Amino acid sequence: MPDVEMTTTEEKKPENKEEEQPAPQPISPAAEIKNNVALIERAVSTIEPRFTQRVLRTLTTLRKKLTAGVLRSAIESIFVKDNALKSSLLAWLPEASADEVSMEIDSTTKSGADNAKPIPEAEMYIRLLLIHFLLAEEDTQEKALELANETAEKMQALNRRSMDAIAAKIWFAVDRAYELAGEVADARPMFLAAQRTAALRHDDSAQAALLNCLLRSYVSNNLYDQAAKLVSKTTFPTSASNAQLSRYHYYLGRIRAVQLDYSGAHTHLQQAIRRAPPPKVAPGFYQAVNKMFVVVELLMGDIPDRSLFRHPVLEKALKAYFDIVKAVRTGSLSEFQTTFNTHAEQFEEDSTHTLILRLRQNVIKTGIRRLSLSYSRISLRDICVKLHLDSEEDAEYIVGKAIRDGVIDAKIVHDKGWMECGTQGGGYGPEVSEAFGKRIAFCLDLHNQSAMRYPLNAHRKELLAAEGAREREKELAKEIQDGDLDEDDLGPDF
Repeated sequence: MPDVEMTTTEEKKPENKEEEQPAPQPISPAAEIKNNVALIERAVSTIEPRFTQRVLRTLTTLRKKLTAGVLRSAIESIFVKDNALKSSLLAWLPEASADEVSMEIDSTTKSGADNAKPIPEAEMYIRLLLIHFLLAEEDTQEKALELANETAEKMQALNRRSMDAIAAKIWFAVDRAYELAGEVADARPMFLAAQRTAALRHDDSAQAALLNCLLRSYVSNNLYDQAAKLVSKTTFPTSASNAQLSRYHYYLGRIRAVQLDYSGAHTHLQQAIRRAPPPKVAPGFYQAVNKMFVVVELLMGDIPDRSLFRHPVLEKALKAYFDIVKAVRTGSLSEFQTTFNTHAEQFEEDSTHTLILRLRQNVIKTGIRRLSLSYSRISLRDICVKLHLDSEEDAEYIVGKAIRDGVIDAKIVHDKGWMECGTQGGGYGPEVSEAFGKRIAFCLDLHNQSAMRYPLNAHRKELLAAEGAREREKELAKEIQDGDLDEDDLGPDF
């Protein structure tokens, strides 16, 4: 038996070795760039934009892998050694040592000879990668701005429709370069001219990207009136990607919130959250949209769901806003002011400082509502103490405004200096009984009018009619048997 067991195990061992397959090794960034260039050339030759879209979908992950050695290796493998374009592209890269150069240069230069003159779309794609690489470091951001301007001029001079998808990404990179350089205002004339050209050519991808760049420029400089005019004079393309549409709804939400159109802002921010990329893919954008969404919900008088603040991507980012929500919910003006002063720097950075200041009136209204439910009569001086107001005149004005807006059911007694809260504190009284009496009477009248009533003994008439019909049928059958009636006399019913 032991020998048999050993033979069975020995037979199984080589089978397990055959089943085990080595995991495929990930492709290097330089080889990925070269494959992307091949896909772009295929898209241009076959007039199939889907290959270009496949390349651009990998741009986000590829940007994180870019180094000087990777880009130098990719350029060496794509362009011929004695090409002037190759030297101009390599000039934007910093000088690197031999250790930083990729080891794939020797294996890729052979195939690079087949591509003696790459198409302009491939050059624009390499330039786009160079811009993102230079923007990643603070020391090279000035060179990135120069390269962005040169790329934009060359792209407009080429004027190739097969370059539309890549052009949209380039315009976004140009806007980012100007933003990091602090010269966003200088780029607006160029973006406006490019947006008009894209609209005339029906270039939806570039038009969507340029509209978002312009709105970002206006909103970052608090030029909300100009941003609203731009939105009213333009039409966002319906065929734009979800990422661009999500950004467009976010900017619209911020514009509507500043213009006091909170319901419209709430709708646009909801659309931005629904169409945004997954939270782990774009956490920064997801956090910015939800911060504005929380503030707008508070301005509308609603309290955000608590589960929103437990989201793993939002839990830390929304800590300050969660404290503001608690202060608004309790109606404590002192707690609200303390929380606001504690997180003032973050609110300034998030551009929600002025909107949160508007919540002060909501906090006061909530506090007054709680007081009206707790007391049937309270003096204006006690209202000042509890709500931390400056004077009794301010308390009287705020209470009067709350009564006029219908927030509370009360009245102010000026002679005695207090507020009487009516019947809202107890919940019972003659007004409540009268209201219930009217409702009960209405329901009874509705029941009496809609109830189905049948006449008495109506079924007996039906029974008598049925008996008479059966007797007539018997008489007719008897006459037919006797031969007194013919078929013609019976009529068509028989």
